[in-house]
Amino acid sequence: TLADLGTGFDCASKSEIKQILNSGVQPERIIFANPCKLASHIQYAKANQVRNSTVDSEFEIYKLHKHYPESHLVIRFRCDAEDAQIAFGDKFGCDPEHEAPALMLLAQSLQLNVIGISFHVGTGCNDLPAYERAIRIAKKLFNFGSLIGFNMHLLDIGGGFPGDDDEKFKNIADIVNSSLKLHFPNNDVNVIAEPGRFFVAAAYTLICKIYAKREIRSPLNNKLLTKMYYLNDGMYGSFNGIFYEHQQISVKHFLEENEENKLPRFKTILWGPTCDSLDKIIEDLELPDLQCDDVLAFPNMGAYSVTLARPFNGFLSPRILYFRKLHSSS
Repeated sequence: TLADLGTGFDCASKSEIKQILNSGVQPERIIFANPCKLASHIQYAKANQVRNSTVDSEFEIYKLHKHYPESHLVIRFRCDAEDAQIAFGDKFGCDPEHEAPALMLLAQSLQLNVIGISFHVGTGCNDLPAYERAIRIAKKLFNFGSLIGFNMHLLDIGGGFPGDDDEKFKNIADIVNSSLKLHFPNNDVNVIAEPGRFFVAAAYTLICKIYAKREIRSPLNNKLLTKMYYLNDGMYGSFNGIFYEHQQISVKHFLEENEENKLPRFKTILWGPTCDSLDKIIEDLELPDLQCDDVLAFPNMGAYSVTLARPFNGFLSPRILYFRKLHSSS
């Protein structure tokens, strides 16, 4: 497991901290990275010596001063990518020019310990230079923290890295590595990231069965307009990322065809199984003619799918099967 391999863990709540500690992970390998924490969760972190804690406001600093003054603070600043699938700056991250230095001065006045800086440019970032901008800003904040007496040694570069696009990930890695070499050349900083999506996105393929079908025809001439298929998973289940994350999904059917024998396509809508009309998975899709009991595959469904699913209308989350690829000995 990742725990056995010595991986660190970014936790958002008491329950996540408890789960990771129960996996045998030492508390110093955990960062309580939710910038806004419940007081009871802070107290749980204190009871279990989870010291690393992300903050982005004076209120959170005062809260830690009250409940866990031994915390090691990591200041999170805002540096949104100009083009990202999901931006976090509206919710988390302080202004790096004015607020971040002020927070470090506040921590100093309260005799709290600041150890580092964090940022998150956004999930599904297409503005790759945003990583260089963020690391450059982080260096300035490191310098300020060191100037006022803190031992700055932790840099959290966030997450949202693609797990289904190797070329894009390589480009991000090249920018991050070159930026770190430029701005943190002494190799005396512990650089961490939050690559949950990267690990799991491509690890899961969702298989759905068509259990019902409708055809919509013109009332004028009976011309076929749309084929609609109803699947045994939907927006309240594994496809919730379409709603929450604007996820772009791809579909694969298993009908036999090739370049010389292309099957005709029809305008298609895929529906989920619930009674909610918002449970529409994809519209304006083009697929061949399918029948009940045919199956469809949806690759790259590992991130934020089953974890966010709920049994609305009594439809349960899909069963997970694990397969290991066996390499031929020849």
